[in-house]
Amino acid sequence: MPHSAFRSCTSVWLALFGLLAIAGQVHSSPFYAPPLPTEDDEAFSGSTELGYTHMSGNTDSQTLIAKGRLTWFTDNWTHTLRGEVRNVSRDGDTSAEQYLVAGRERFDLEGPHYLFGFARGERDRFSGYDQQFTTIAGYGRDLLDDERHRLSLESGPGYRYDRIEGKENASLGVAYGAMAYEWAFSKTASLEQELSVEATDDNTTSRSLSSLTARLNSHLALKLSHEIKDTSRPPADAEARTDETTSASILYDW
Repeated sequence: MPHSAFRSCTSVWLALFGLLAIAGQVHSSPFYAPPLPTEDDEAFSGSTELGYTHMSGNTDSQTLIAKGRLTWFTDNWTHTLRGEVRNVSRDGDTSAEQYLVAGRERFDLEGPHYLFGFARGERDRFSGYDQQFTTIAGYGRDLLDDERHRLSLESGPGYRYDRIEGKENASLGVAYGAMAYEWAFSKTASLEQELSVEATDDNTTSRSLSSLTARLNSHLALKLSHEIKDTSRPPADAEARTDETTSASILYDW
C-alpha cells in the first residue's frame, strides 16, 4: 500500500469521525463483525468513541483517542468499516502516534456458523514499522448468543505486508485466531473481553481489549478500556515490544 494512499485513507477516516459525531447501537469488538440484526435492530448503524485529556502546570501533556465504526446489512452479509486514531504528547514531544483503518465482511451460514474476511492498514510511528497491511479470511462460530452472553471464536489464514524504512519490504503468511466475549450483566452495563493472535514466520502479534461500558441513555455511554498489543521480535527501531493503553471515553451510537 503506497505511503500517499495510506495517508489519504487516514484523512477519510478523520472526516468519518466528524460525520459520526454529528449523526451518531453496534457491538464494539474490533475483531469480528456483529451478527445479523434482530427485528428490533436497525439495518444501518454507527458509533463513535472519543477520549481526550489535557494536563498543564508541572507537566504539559495531551492524549487523544478517537474511534469510528459503521455497520450495515444486506441479506446474510454484515459489512463493517472502522477507523482509529491515537496521539499522546508530553512537554511538546509526541510519544505515541497510531492510525488504523479496516473493513470487514461476515457471511452468516445456517445455525451459529459464519464466514469472514477483513483487510486492515496500520501506521504506528514508534512500532518500528513504517506501515503494515493485513488481510485475513476464515471461519467463525457463535458458541453463545443470548440476552446476557455472547461468545464467538474464529480462525483462518491470511497475508501481511510489512514496510520498514531503509529495509526490504516483507510479505508474510499469517495464521489467525480470535475470541470475543460479551457479558451484559445488567440492562445498562456490559463487560467485554477480546483476544486475537496473528502468527507469522517473523513474529507473532497478540492483541487484547478489556472494556466496561455503562449506558447513560439510548445513545450515550461511558466506557473504560484497557488495550494490549504485543509483538514478539519487533524491528530493531521499535520503542518497545508491548503497547498498553488505558482510557476512559464517551461512546455515542445510533
